[in-house]
Amino acid sequence: MTRHLLAAACAAFLASACGGNNAQPPTTIEGPASAAAERAAASDERPFAVEEITGFNEPWAMTFLPDGRLLVTEKPGALRLYDPQRDLSGEIRGVPAVVYGGQGGLGDVVLHPDFGSNHLVYLSYAEPGEADTAGAAVARARLVLDGSGNGALEDVEVVWRQVPKVSGQGHYAHRIAFHDGMLWISSGDRQKFDPAQDMTSNMGKILRLHDDGSTPDDNPFVDQGGVAAEVWSLGHRNPLGFVFDAQGRLWNHEMGPKGGDELNLVERGANYGYPTVSNGDHYDGRPIPNHDTRPEFRAPVITWTPVISPSSFIIYDGGMFPAWKGSGLIGGLSSQSLVRIAFDGGTASEAERFDMGTRIREVEQGPDGAIWLLEDGADGRLFRLSPPAGT
Repeated sequence: MTRHLLAAACAAFLASACGGNNAQPPTTIEGPASAAAERAAASDERPFAVEEITGFNEPWAMTFLPDGRLLVTEKPGALRLYDPQRDLSGEIRGVPAVVYGGQGGLGDVVLHPDFGSNHLVYLSYAEPGEADTAGAAVARARLVLDGSGNGALEDVEVVWRQVPKVSGQGHYAHRIAFHDGMLWISSGDRQKFDPAQDMTSNMGKILRLHDDGSTPDDNPFVDQGGVAAEVWSLGHRNPLGFVFDAQGRLWNHEMGPKGGDELNLVERGANYGYPTVSNGDHYDGRPIPNHDTRPEFRAPVITWTPVISPSSFIIYDGGMFPAWKGSGLIGGLSSQSLVRIAFDGGTASEAERFDMGTRIREVEQGPDGAIWLLEDGADGRLFRLSPPAGT
């Protein structure tokens, strides 16, 4: 595909906010942009140029291989291999069958920390159950590439499943990360609310496992046995992004109900309160008590109303945008934005928001420090963000 530059550099606007932590009320970002934000939006300064690279069919996630090629998941069930240098796209065979519909389908893709020697790739997806039920699953497989730009998954093994499988097509979450040799999985509440507080279910939780899916004996609820032994934290709704910072702190963002998107500092054994508390309300108008009414639950560090609909999350550590080193970057769906988060120890605030003009499904950092974005939906485009020419 011929590359071309979009209108480079989407304008920025600042959202002034103070940091927060579990001992303080969360920062709430709501209402219209501030005067400072309006001035920034009117500025001619361009923090990045946007290059359109190629397109995919409902892309959901991506990860770079050591040779610079990209693995890209497409929600209907295909795993693509894309070479940005040669603009060539191939397909990886052997992907597990997925339940496609609503928010369900093929999800995240992550390399094992020792990929260079074991060639293991981890995929999340919506897996069919009985009688029109489904649940998230994570499988690992050995990636074998051929010389034609295609490849296959071999020795596919499911290492984790949501329990139980339920009806509906929403809130799988199923993000994957590795940290300190452990496999971390975010599990959504599947729009069933109560499982987020039910320790006989692993829905509405963040989970910590060995890389083969077995349960570490130092997890906080291991003495309860069953799926409770997998749980690191609970009371989550739809945690679609989580990442570890350079100090090893785990941060996650999740979609609130009607209002109240959250950024959380995730700690061992903590309960984040959903659906008992939230800074949003049910879509049918029924109120949900705010976090400050139940101090036994961990409050978010930031909440957003109106929502940003956060989809994905990285902490930038590259050299191409030195001013952003250590910042969080969140993709926004309904907000059609890229949101930059500034951290200060265990607190955080929204520093900037860039209007991308389209729904952003995935954010990833490239090997050279460029920032790569996937557009949500059919014919979703792949974008590369780099400093403007002349800077």
